[in-house]
Amino acid sequence: MRTKKNFWLVLGSFLIMAFTGQSLVAQSYNVDSNASNLKVLGTSNIHDWEMEAKDFQGSMKAQIEDGQLVQIDGLQFGVVAESLKSGKGGMDKNTYKALDTDDHQRIIFELQDVKNIDCTSKTNCKVTTTGYLTIAGTKKLVDLTFDAKVSGDKVTLSGDKKLKMTDFKVDPPTAMFGTITTGEDVTVKFKSVFTK
Repeated sequence: MRTKKNFWLVLGSFLIMAFTGQSLVAQSYNVDSNASNLKVLGTSNIHDWEMEAKDFQGSMKAQIEDGQLVQIDGLQFGVVAESLKSGKGGMDKNTYKALDTDDHQRIIFELQDVKNIDCTSKTNCKVTTTGYLTIAGTKKLVDLTFDAKVSGDKVTLSGDKKLKMTDFKVDPPTAMFGTITTGEDVTVKFKSVFTK
């Protein structure tokens, strides 16, 4: 009789532990390409320019506790390089040539380490990370800080990052036989929406 009672006590304790710890298990999310956006902002000797992408792939594993982000266990985000559009065909063509899109079709960020998660409220956090960014076949470790917002089954990551194209062995595009030259500094602004 005592053995049977002990069995139910052990089973009950196990179930309580399983259910209370369930919220800390890493959950898998995939990027919602329709809800996400990414812009590349740059300059030239004539005027500023902007390109926008809409074709994304990506996934994330994160631990959410009571609606708050507590840990990111994995994150990969990719942009199809030729989905970057400026609205000007000539500039797009020169950009794809500079990015060598025939051989390197995607721009990819892969999380390496989460340095800090600072939550200003239950649903809003600032995340400091390092990760490998690959552009035109050149892979570099970069620092990336972004805002993370949790809303139900959706996690939105947003932020911006300044880059030098030459750091990735990308020659800034030119146009009009070299009379229009772009600067090597660009700013990438992104909003990546991940859903279960």
